[in-house]
Amino acid sequence: MNDDAVFRALADASRRQLLDRLHERSGQTLGELCQGLDMTRQAVTKHLAILEEANLISWLRQGRERLHFINPVPINEIAERWIGKFDRPRLSALSHLKKSLEGDDHD
Repeated sequence: MNDDAVFRALADASRRQLLDRLHERSGQTLGELCQGLDMTRQAVTKHLAILEEANLISWLRQGRERLHFINPVPINEIAERWIGKFDRPRLSALSHLKKSLEGDDHD
């Protein structure tokens, strides 16, 4: 996984908005993704290309259209690597405290 590409893709509010829209309803066309946005189709296409490079979206051709789908795996990998490791010590301390308070600290 290329963390830099994922962080770079997530750094832009427009790309996060596109991901939010795909999270709400995966499998949207470019036209559907453009609806209600203050961006040109070309700008949305460029943002989608960056999201695809970071493996945050994929697409499937259906006839003449591309359906875009969110791929949450890279975000989950970042959460596990960067957030999870910082929570482990705190969760471990809370677990030990719970066992101690309940009188079950015979581990």
